[in-house]
Amino acid sequence: MSQPTSSTETRIEKDSMGSLEVPKNALYGAQTQRAINNFPISGIPMPKAFIDALCYVKFACSDSNRELGLLSEEKADAIQTAAKEVIHGDFAEHFPIDIFQTGSGTSTNMNANEVLASLTKQLTNIDVHPNDDINMSQSSNDVIPTAIHVAASIALEEKLLPALLHLVEVIEDRELELADVVKTGRTHLMDAMPVKLSQELGAWKAQIKDNIQRLRETQKRIQKLPQGGTAVGTGVNADPEFGRLVAANLATITAIHFEPMENLFIGLSSQDTALELSGQLNVLAASLMKIANDLRWMNSGPLAGLGEIQLPALQPGSSIMPGKVNPVIPEAVCMVAAQIMGNHTAITVGAQSGNFQLNVMLPMIAYNLLQSLEIAASSSVQLADLAIKGFTVNTANIQKALDVNPILVTALNTVVGYEKGAAIAKEAYRSGRPVLDVALEMTDLDEATLKQYLNPALLTEGGNPSI
Repeated sequence: MSQPTSSTETRIEKDSMGSLEVPKNALYGAQTQRAINNFPISGIPMPKAFIDALCYVKFACSDSNRELGLLSEEKADAIQTAAKEVIHGDFAEHFPIDIFQTGSGTSTNMNANEVLASLTKQLTNIDVHPNDDINMSQSSNDVIPTAIHVAASIALEEKLLPALLHLVEVIEDRELELADVVKTGRTHLMDAMPVKLSQELGAWKAQIKDNIQRLRETQKRIQKLPQGGTAVGTGVNADPEFGRLVAANLATITAIHFEPMENLFIGLSSQDTALELSGQLNVLAASLMKIANDLRWMNSGPLAGLGEIQLPALQPGSSIMPGKVNPVIPEAVCMVAAQIMGNHTAITVGAQSGNFQLNVMLPMIAYNLLQSLEIAASSSVQLADLAIKGFTVNTANIQKALDVNPILVTALNTVVGYEKGAAIAKEAYRSGRPVLDVALEMTDLDEATLKQYLNPALLTEGGNPSI
């Protein structure tokens, strides 16, 4: 397929504002070129996931217009051939418009209309008009919000949810494997009562499962589409059945249950559901950062840190210190989490920018939301496969810390009282001796009774030790 030339060769294209030069081999036309000229801002184009979703929408719209008798069989088939070509091919050079563009995304909508019109001609030798045929019964104002929902729905269903389910499965496998490992718990990063390593992992698993449930709740709303609202939500120039047909056709194409929004004005003027999904991703980011940081702390050392586990050695950790190995996967996950949190802030600002009947920060919302979905999915898989699945447990280090942990004296509170317990703990800290030895000296309890009370494994079960 021809690509835009890097030379100075151009052709003349016209639109309603006049004529201008366009690269000779570019599939786009005048309106796209005007946007290229107007928005040389970040150099970041709309992501392929969004362009693919936009082409799915164009495919479904052509099918719907055919069903309504508005578009010929020949033209509808030709448009769909071009749409499939973009979805399954590499046409990035033909979708160059910056994400920081007109807030409605009109430039990107027309970019798609122009590219599909050119491709239709090249592939089928059938002439279609970018506005009259490709954009029939549509407005950028309902197409772009619809494409946001479609792209997010696909990413959620096909990437993020499977990635999180995989993460749950890996954590669960390690949870079962490490059920007998008892370690020192920590609150405020300070020694606390014992926990099982499986209990820590079980908490991680529950966090991710909660996130999956939150995402599934939002999924019901992100799969509702505003297509059919056209310019301001009233549906001017669109058949009243158009939105329903588009949703049904998209469901057939993608195997995702799409349906029309109950109120199309909301879909154009606000981005509440995109913001809700971003909010759920923000929660997920916090969960992932917590898990990643727990792994980093437990892996710290190996000699001067906690050294409870050893993460897989994946790459040299220093350009100057030979032999150093760092927790690179948890670090990457933490950066992903920070990016998602930043994206959520931007999406929050964007979502409240619905002035009267149209939100005017749609391209930015689309880009940030899709990036958050993408990096949350890929980092979750890496966290599962390259960190959690393969870490080993340093049982000697864990047992050493557990044996001398004065906080175990908490188990004696109901027998000797808080004040006596505090005195025992302080003496154990001062002398560096196990709390059992100090308690033998400072209480009337015999060794067998103390061992029962101070058994770390029993203490992980909660309640009072059974005597």
